[in-house]
Amino acid sequence: MIYTSPHSNISNIIGTSVEDIDTRKQGSDRFLLMSVVILMTFGMLAVYSSIAFFAETRSTTAGQLIVGHLIKLGIAFFVMLIISKINYHTIAKFSRVGMVLSLILLVAVLAFGTEQFGAKRWLNVAGFSFQPSMVATVALIVHISVLLSEKQEYIKDFKKTFLPIMFWVILTCGLIGIEDFSSAGILLVVCLVLMFVGRVSVIQLGTLVAIGILGGALLLGQSANRQDRIEQYVSQIKDIPSEQILQGSGYQAQQAHIAIARGELFGVGIGKSVQRDFLPAPYNDFIFAIIAEEYGLLGSMSLIFIFTLILIRGVVFIARNAEDHLGVLLAVGCTLMIVLYGFVNAGVASGILPVTGLPMPFVSYGGTSMLFAGLMIGILLNISKHNRDRRTLFYG
Repeated sequence: MIYTSPHSNISNIIGTSVEDIDTRKQGSDRFLLMSVVILMTFGMLAVYSSIAFFAETRSTTAGQLIVGHLIKLGIAFFVMLIISKINYHTIAKFSRVGMVLSLILLVAVLAFGTEQFGAKRWLNVAGFSFQPSMVATVALIVHISVLLSEKQEYIKDFKKTFLPIMFWVILTCGLIGIEDFSSAGILLVVCLVLMFVGRVSVIQLGTLVAIGILGGALLLGQSANRQDRIEQYVSQIKDIPSEQILQGSGYQAQQAHIAIARGELFGVGIGKSVQRDFLPAPYNDFIFAIIAEEYGLLGSMSLIFIFTLILIRGVVFIARNAEDHLGVLLAVGCTLMIVLYGFVNAGVASGILPVTGLPMPFVSYGGTSMLFAGLMIGILLNISKHNRDRRTLFYG
Protein backbone atom coordinates (compact mmCIF):
# COMPACT_ATOMS: atom_id res chain seq x y z
CA MET A 1 0.00 0.00 0.00
CA ILE A 2 1.20 3.51 -0.84
CA TYR A 3 0.88 6.17 1.90
CA THR A 4 0.80 9.84 0.92
CA SER A 5 0.61 13.16 2.69
CA PRO A 6 -0.75 16.55 1.58
CA HIS A 7 2.80 17.57 0.63
CA SER A 8 3.58 14.46 -1.42
CA ASN A 9 4.56 14.80 -5.08
CA ILE A 10 1.84 12.79 -6.78
CA SER A 11 3.78 12.49 -10.03
CA ASN A 12 6.62 10.72 -8.24
CA ILE A 13 4.24 8.36 -6.46
CA ILE A 14 2.21 7.08 -9.42
CA GLY A 15 4.85 7.57 -12.10
CA THR A 16 3.04 10.14 -14.20
CA SER A 17 2.28 13.85 -14.27
CA VAL A 18 -0.87 15.61 -13.18
CA GLU A 19 -1.51 16.68 -16.80
CA ASP A 20 -1.45 13.06 -17.93
CA ILE A 21 -4.21 12.25 -15.47
CA ASP A 22 -6.25 15.37 -16.11
CA THR A 23 -6.29 15.55 -19.90
CA ARG A 24 -9.14 13.77 -21.64
CA LYS A 25 -8.05 11.80 -24.66
CA GLN A 26 -8.97 13.96 -27.64
CA GLY A 27 -11.20 12.18 -30.13
CA SER A 28 -13.20 13.21 -33.18
CA ASP A 29 -16.45 15.11 -32.85
CA ARG A 30 -19.06 12.38 -32.36
CA PHE A 31 -22.04 14.63 -33.07
CA LEU A 32 -20.60 15.48 -36.48
CA LEU A 33 -19.87 11.85 -37.27
CA MET A 34 -23.35 10.70 -36.25
CA SER A 35 -24.93 13.49 -38.32
CA VAL A 36 -23.13 12.24 -41.42
CA VAL A 37 -24.22 8.65 -40.75
CA ILE A 38 -27.85 9.79 -40.43
CA LEU A 39 -27.61 11.74 -43.69
CA MET A 40 -26.22 8.66 -45.44
CA THR A 41 -29.11 6.57 -44.12
CA PHE A 42 -31.64 9.16 -45.28
CA GLY A 43 -29.99 9.22 -48.68
CA MET A 44 -29.90 5.45 -49.09
CA LEU A 45 -33.66 5.14 -48.46
CA ALA A 46 -34.57 8.17 -50.61
CA VAL A 47 -32.39 7.12 -53.54
CA TYR A 48 -33.84 3.60 -53.48
CA SER A 49 -37.36 5.08 -53.61
CA SER A 50 -36.66 7.49 -56.46
CA ILE A 51 -34.29 5.65 -58.78
CA ALA A 52 -36.63 3.17 -60.46
CA PHE A 53 -37.35 5.31 -63.55
CA PHE A 54 -33.67 6.19 -63.92
CA ALA A 55 -32.86 2.47 -63.81
CA GLU A 56 -35.25 1.79 -66.69
CA THR A 57 -33.53 4.40 -68.87
CA ARG A 58 -30.17 2.72 -68.13
CA SER A 59 -31.52 -0.80 -68.89
CA THR A 60 -30.78 -1.93 -65.37
CA THR A 61 -32.62 -2.38 -62.07
CA ALA A 62 -33.06 -0.20 -59.03
CA GLY A 63 -31.39 -2.90 -56.96
CA GLN A 64 -28.21 -2.77 -59.03
CA LEU A 65 -28.08 1.02 -58.86
CA ILE A 66 -28.63 1.08 -55.10
CA VAL A 67 -25.77 -1.40 -54.70
CA GLY A 68 -23.57 1.02 -56.64
CA HIS A 69 -24.80 3.84 -54.42
CA LEU A 70 -23.94 1.84 -51.29
CA ILE A 71 -20.44 1.20 -52.65
CA LYS A 72 -19.98 4.94 -53.21
CA LEU A 73 -21.24 5.61 -49.69
CA GLY A 74 -18.75 3.09 -48.36
CA ILE A 75 -15.87 4.67 -50.29
CA ALA A 76 -16.83 8.15 -49.07
CA PHE A 77 -17.03 6.91 -45.47
CA PHE A 78 -13.65 5.17 -45.81
CA VAL A 79 -12.06 8.35 -47.25
CA MET A 80 -13.58 10.34 -44.40
CA LEU A 81 -12.04 8.03 -41.80
CA ILE A 82 -8.63 8.01 -43.51
CA ILE A 83 -8.51 11.81 -43.83
CA SER A 84 -9.56 12.16 -40.19
CA LYS A 85 -6.34 10.31 -39.24
CA ILE A 86 -4.09 12.65 -41.26
CA ASN A 87 -3.03 15.86 -39.54
CA TYR A 88 -4.61 18.80 -41.37
CA HIS A 89 -1.25 20.59 -41.40
CA THR A 90 0.08 17.76 -43.57
CA ILE A 91 -2.82 18.19 -45.99
CA ALA A 92 -2.15 21.94 -46.09
CA LYS A 93 1.40 21.35 -47.33
CA PHE A 94 0.03 20.07 -50.65
CA SER A 95 -2.44 22.92 -51.18
CA ARG A 96 -0.53 24.58 -54.01
CA VAL A 97 0.02 21.29 -55.85
CA GLY A 98 -3.68 20.47 -55.49
CA MET A 99 -4.61 23.93 -56.73
CA VAL A 100 -2.49 23.67 -59.89
CA LEU A 101 -3.77 20.15 -60.61
CA SER A 102 -7.39 21.21 -60.18
CA LEU A 103 -6.94 24.13 -62.59
CA ILE A 104 -5.50 21.76 -65.19
CA LEU A 105 -8.54 19.52 -64.75
CA LEU A 106 -10.91 22.48 -65.10
CA VAL A 107 -9.31 23.44 -68.41
CA ALA A 108 -9.39 19.80 -69.53
CA VAL A 109 -13.12 19.44 -68.84
CA LEU A 110 -13.85 22.50 -70.98
CA ALA A 111 -11.96 20.92 -73.87
CA PHE A 112 -12.65 17.21 -73.47
CA GLY A 113 -15.52 17.00 -70.99
CA THR A 114 -18.70 14.99 -71.40
CA GLU A 115 -21.79 17.13 -71.91
CA GLN A 116 -24.84 16.34 -69.79
CA PHE A 117 -27.99 18.48 -69.55
CA GLY A 118 -26.38 21.14 -71.73
CA ALA A 119 -23.17 21.58 -69.70
CA LYS A 120 -19.68 20.07 -69.71
CA ARG A 121 -19.11 19.15 -66.07
CA TRP A 122 -17.80 15.59 -66.27
CA LEU A 123 -14.40 14.29 -67.26
CA ASN A 124 -13.76 10.65 -68.15
CA VAL A 125 -10.34 9.28 -67.20
CA ALA A 126 -9.50 5.58 -67.58
CA GLY A 127 -13.18 4.63 -67.53
CA PHE A 128 -13.99 6.71 -64.43
CA SER A 129 -16.17 9.80 -64.63
CA PHE A 130 -15.84 12.66 -62.15
CA GLN A 131 -16.47 16.40 -61.76
CA PRO A 132 -13.27 18.50 -61.69
CA SER A 133 -15.24 21.34 -60.10
CA MET A 134 -15.43 19.37 -56.84
CA VAL A 135 -11.67 18.80 -56.89
CA ALA A 136 -11.13 22.53 -57.44
CA THR A 137 -13.59 23.44 -54.68
CA VAL A 138 -11.75 21.50 -51.98
CA ALA A 139 -8.35 22.59 -53.30
CA LEU A 140 -9.33 26.27 -53.27
CA ILE A 141 -10.76 26.14 -49.74
CA VAL A 142 -7.57 24.52 -48.43
CA HIS A 143 -5.26 26.85 -50.35
CA ILE A 144 -7.10 30.05 -49.37
CA SER A 145 -7.04 28.90 -45.74
CA VAL A 146 -3.28 28.32 -45.97
CA LEU A 147 -2.64 31.73 -47.57
CA LEU A 148 -4.75 33.56 -45.02
CA SER A 149 -3.09 31.81 -42.07
CA GLU A 150 0.41 32.52 -43.44
CA LYS A 151 -0.26 36.21 -44.11
CA GLN A 152 -1.77 37.19 -40.74
CA GLU A 153 1.11 39.58 -39.93
CA TYR A 154 0.34 41.70 -43.01
CA ILE A 155 -3.24 40.63 -43.66
CA LYS A 156 -4.40 44.16 -44.62
CA ASP A 157 -1.71 44.58 -47.28
CA PHE A 158 -3.26 44.85 -50.74
CA LYS A 159 -0.29 43.59 -52.78
CA LYS A 160 1.03 40.90 -50.46
CA THR A 161 -2.30 39.44 -49.35
CA PHE A 162 -5.35 40.50 -51.33
CA LEU A 163 -3.96 40.22 -54.86
CA PRO A 164 -2.45 36.70 -54.44
CA ILE A 165 -5.70 35.43 -52.93
CA MET A 166 -7.78 37.16 -55.60
CA PHE A 167 -5.74 35.48 -58.32
CA TRP A 168 -6.70 31.98 -57.16
CA VAL A 169 -10.31 32.85 -56.32
CA ILE A 170 -11.17 34.61 -59.59
CA LEU A 171 -9.34 32.08 -61.77
CA THR A 172 -10.95 29.06 -60.10
CA CYS A 173 -14.47 30.46 -59.78
CA GLY A 174 -14.29 31.80 -63.34
CA LEU A 175 -13.35 28.42 -64.83
CA ILE A 176 -16.02 26.63 -62.79
CA GLY A 177 -18.66 29.25 -63.60
CA ILE A 178 -18.38 28.77 -67.35
CA GLU A 179 -20.26 25.47 -67.09
CA ASP A 180 -21.50 25.44 -63.47
CA PHE A 181 -22.65 28.88 -62.37
CA SER A 182 -24.32 27.81 -59.11
CA SER A 183 -21.26 25.91 -57.81
CA ALA A 184 -19.03 28.88 -58.65
CA GLY A 185 -21.39 31.22 -56.83
CA ILE A 186 -21.40 29.15 -53.63
CA LEU A 187 -17.61 28.77 -53.75
CA LEU A 188 -17.21 32.53 -54.10
CA VAL A 189 -19.48 33.12 -51.09
CA VAL A 190 -17.44 30.66 -49.00
CA CYS A 191 -14.20 32.38 -50.05
CA LEU A 192 -15.66 35.75 -49.04
CA VAL A 193 -16.57 34.39 -45.60
CA LEU A 194 -13.10 32.88 -45.22
CA MET A 195 -11.48 36.20 -46.06
CA PHE A 196 -13.75 37.97 -43.59
CA VAL A 197 -12.89 35.47 -40.85
CA GLY A 198 -9.23 35.82 -41.85
CA ARG A 199 -9.44 39.61 -41.16
CA VAL A 200 -9.01 40.82 -44.73
CA SER A 201 -9.90 44.49 -45.18
CA VAL A 202 -13.64 45.11 -45.56
CA ILE A 203 -12.95 47.58 -48.37
CA GLN A 204 -10.99 44.94 -50.25
CA LEU A 205 -13.82 42.43 -49.68
CA GLY A 206 -16.24 44.98 -51.13
CA THR A 207 -14.09 45.05 -54.26
CA LEU A 208 -14.30 41.27 -54.52
CA VAL A 209 -18.09 41.40 -54.11
CA ALA A 210 -18.33 43.94 -56.93
CA ILE A 211 -16.17 41.75 -59.17
CA GLY A 212 -18.31 38.73 -58.27
CA ILE A 213 -21.53 40.54 -59.18
CA LEU A 214 -20.06 41.74 -62.48
CA GLY A 215 -18.72 38.28 -63.31
CA GLY A 216 -22.03 36.67 -62.37
CA ALA A 217 -23.92 39.04 -64.65
CA LEU A 218 -21.58 38.20 -67.53
CA LEU A 219 -21.96 34.45 -66.96
CA LEU A 220 -25.75 34.79 -66.79
CA GLY A 221 -25.79 36.83 -69.99
CA GLN A 222 -23.89 34.23 -71.99
CA SER A 223 -26.34 31.40 -71.24
CA ALA A 224 -29.95 31.38 -72.47
CA ASN A 225 -30.66 28.41 -70.18
CA ARG A 226 -29.59 30.36 -67.07
CA GLN A 227 -31.65 33.38 -68.11
CA ASP A 228 -34.68 31.13 -68.61
CA ARG A 229 -34.29 29.69 -65.12
CA ILE A 230 -34.17 33.15 -63.57
CA GLU A 231 -37.23 34.28 -65.55
CA GLN A 232 -39.09 31.12 -64.58
CA TYR A 233 -38.20 31.65 -60.93
CA VAL A 234 -39.51 35.23 -60.98
CA SER A 235 -42.68 34.22 -62.82
CA GLN A 236 -43.47 31.37 -60.42
CA ILE A 237 -43.35 33.82 -57.52
CA LYS A 238 -45.97 35.98 -59.24
CA ASP A 239 -48.21 33.38 -60.87
CA ILE A 240 -47.90 30.34 -63.13
CA PRO A 241 -50.96 29.49 -65.26
CA SER A 242 -51.60 25.79 -65.83
CA GLU A 243 -50.89 26.27 -69.54
CA GLN A 244 -47.27 27.11 -68.73
CA ILE A 245 -46.89 23.95 -66.70
CA LEU A 246 -48.15 21.88 -69.62
CA GLN A 247 -45.76 23.66 -71.97
CA GLY A 248 -42.81 22.86 -69.75
CA SER A 249 -41.97 26.28 -68.31
CA GLY A 250 -41.47 25.83 -64.57
CA TYR A 251 -42.22 22.12 -64.85
CA GLN A 252 -39.44 20.97 -62.50
CA ALA A 253 -40.28 23.41 -59.74
CA GLN A 254 -44.01 22.75 -59.96
CA GLN A 255 -43.62 18.97 -59.73
CA ALA A 256 -41.37 19.45 -56.69
CA HIS A 257 -44.02 21.65 -55.06
CA ILE A 258 -46.65 18.98 -55.72
CA ALA A 259 -44.42 16.36 -54.08
CA ILE A 260 -43.92 18.53 -50.98
CA ALA A 261 -47.65 19.29 -50.78
CA ARG A 262 -48.55 15.59 -51.00
CA GLY A 263 -46.29 14.81 -48.06
CA GLU A 264 -48.25 17.03 -45.66
CA LEU A 265 -47.17 16.47 -42.03
CA PHE A 266 -46.26 12.78 -41.83
CA GLY A 267 -45.71 11.83 -45.50
CA VAL A 268 -47.23 9.18 -47.74
CA GLY A 269 -44.86 6.48 -46.52
CA ILE A 270 -41.46 5.07 -47.42
CA GLY A 271 -41.29 3.98 -51.06
CA LYS A 272 -44.76 5.33 -51.91
CA SER A 273 -43.76 8.47 -53.77
CA VAL A 274 -45.78 9.28 -56.88
CA GLN A 275 -43.87 12.36 -58.05
CA ARG A 276 -40.69 10.35 -58.58
CA ASP A 277 -42.22 9.35 -61.93
CA PHE A 278 -42.68 12.99 -62.96
CA LEU A 279 -39.73 14.84 -61.42
CA PRO A 280 -36.54 15.10 -63.50
CA ALA A 281 -33.58 13.74 -61.51
CA PRO A 282 -35.55 12.94 -58.32
CA TYR A 283 -32.58 10.92 -57.07
CA ASN A 284 -30.24 13.94 -57.25
CA ASP A 285 -31.29 17.57 -57.76
CA PHE A 286 -34.79 17.08 -56.30
CA ILE A 287 -34.09 14.43 -53.69
CA PHE A 288 -35.43 16.77 -50.98
CA ALA A 289 -38.85 16.85 -52.66
CA ILE A 290 -39.03 13.04 -52.58
CA ILE A 291 -38.06 13.01 -48.89
CA ALA A 292 -40.72 15.64 -48.15
CA GLU A 293 -43.33 13.57 -50.00
CA GLU A 294 -42.52 10.26 -48.31
CA TYR A 295 -41.59 11.50 -44.81
CA GLY A 296 -43.69 14.65 -44.67
CA LEU A 297 -42.88 17.97 -43.03
CA LEU A 298 -41.44 16.22 -39.99
CA GLY A 299 -39.00 14.19 -42.10
CA SER A 300 -37.88 17.09 -44.28
CA MET A 301 -37.42 19.39 -41.28
CA SER A 302 -35.41 16.66 -39.55
CA LEU A 303 -33.07 16.69 -42.55
CA ILE A 304 -32.71 20.48 -42.30
CA PHE A 305 -32.05 20.12 -38.58
CA ILE A 306 -29.19 17.69 -39.24
CA PHE A 307 -27.50 20.15 -41.62
CA THR A 308 -28.04 22.89 -39.03
CA LEU A 309 -26.40 20.65 -36.42
CA ILE A 310 -23.41 20.18 -38.76
CA LEU A 311 -23.21 23.98 -39.11
CA ILE A 312 -23.24 24.45 -35.34
CA ARG A 313 -20.70 21.72 -34.64
CA GLY A 314 -18.41 22.87 -37.44
CA VAL A 315 -18.39 26.59 -36.68
CA VAL A 316 -19.33 27.02 -33.01
CA PHE A 317 -17.44 24.03 -31.61
CA ILE A 318 -14.71 22.87 -34.03
CA ALA A 319 -13.67 26.17 -35.66
CA ARG A 320 -14.03 28.23 -32.49
CA ASN A 321 -11.84 25.86 -30.49
CA ALA A 322 -9.26 25.05 -33.20
CA GLU A 323 -5.65 25.32 -32.11
CA ASP A 324 -4.52 27.79 -34.81
CA HIS A 325 -5.69 30.10 -37.60
CA LEU A 326 -5.39 27.37 -40.21
CA GLY A 327 -7.71 25.09 -38.25
CA VAL A 328 -10.28 27.85 -37.83
CA LEU A 329 -10.32 28.73 -41.53
CA LEU A 330 -10.40 25.14 -42.76
CA ALA A 331 -13.24 24.27 -40.38
CA VAL A 332 -15.31 27.28 -41.46
CA GLY A 333 -14.69 26.64 -45.17
CA CYS A 334 -15.46 22.91 -45.13
CA THR A 335 -18.54 23.36 -42.94
CA LEU A 336 -20.04 26.14 -45.04
CA MET A 337 -19.48 24.30 -48.30
CA ILE A 338 -21.31 21.17 -47.13
CA VAL A 339 -24.14 23.01 -45.37
CA LEU A 340 -24.75 25.52 -48.18
CA TYR A 341 -25.04 22.71 -50.72
CA GLY A 342 -27.65 21.04 -48.50
CA PHE A 343 -29.62 24.24 -47.90
CA VAL A 344 -29.54 25.28 -51.57
CA ASN A 345 -30.78 21.83 -52.68
CA ALA A 346 -33.68 22.10 -50.21
CA GLY A 347 -34.33 25.70 -51.23
CA VAL A 348 -34.58 24.78 -54.91
CA ALA A 349 -37.06 21.97 -54.25
CA SER A 350 -39.13 24.28 -52.01
CA GLY A 351 -39.22 27.09 -54.56
CA ILE A 352 -37.21 29.48 -52.40
CA LEU A 353 -34.33 29.52 -54.91
CA PRO A 354 -34.08 29.20 -58.71
CA VAL A 355 -33.51 25.73 -60.15
CA THR A 356 -29.86 24.66 -59.99
CA GLY A 357 -28.04 21.36 -60.40
CA LEU A 358 -26.54 21.08 -56.92
CA PRO A 359 -26.73 17.75 -55.06
CA MET A 360 -27.47 17.34 -51.37
CA PRO A 361 -24.27 16.05 -49.67
CA PHE A 362 -24.44 12.39 -48.57
CA VAL A 363 -28.11 12.22 -49.61
CA SER A 364 -28.22 12.62 -53.41
CA TYR A 365 -27.16 9.86 -55.79
CA GLY A 366 -23.65 10.41 -57.13
CA GLY A 367 -20.00 9.66 -56.58
CA THR A 368 -17.82 12.76 -56.96
CA SER A 369 -19.80 15.06 -54.69
CA MET A 370 -20.12 12.37 -52.03
CA LEU A 371 -16.42 11.53 -52.14
CA PHE A 372 -15.28 15.12 -51.68
CA ALA A 373 -17.94 15.80 -49.06
CA GLY A 374 -16.46 12.86 -47.16
CA LEU A 375 -13.00 14.38 -47.61
CA MET A 376 -14.14 17.70 -46.12
CA ILE A 377 -15.85 15.99 -43.19
CA GLY A 378 -12.62 14.05 -42.63
CA ILE A 379 -10.71 17.34 -42.38
CA LEU A 380 -13.28 18.62 -39.88
CA LEU A 381 -12.96 15.48 -37.77
CA ASN A 382 -9.18 15.83 -37.73
CA ILE A 383 -9.37 19.48 -36.67
CA SER A 384 -11.71 18.48 -33.83
CA LYS A 385 -9.00 16.12 -32.53
CA HIS A 386 -6.67 19.08 -32.07
CA ASN A 387 -9.21 21.08 -30.10
CA ARG A 388 -7.59 23.50 -27.65
CA ASP A 389 -10.52 23.12 -25.22
CA ARG A 390 -8.94 20.26 -23.25
CA ARG A 391 -10.96 20.40 -20.04
CA THR A 392 -9.77 18.51 -16.98
CA LEU A 393 -11.44 15.44 -15.53
CA PHE A 394 -10.36 15.53 -11.86
CA TYR A 395 -8.77 18.87 -11.01
CA GLY A 396 -10.20 22.36 -11.00
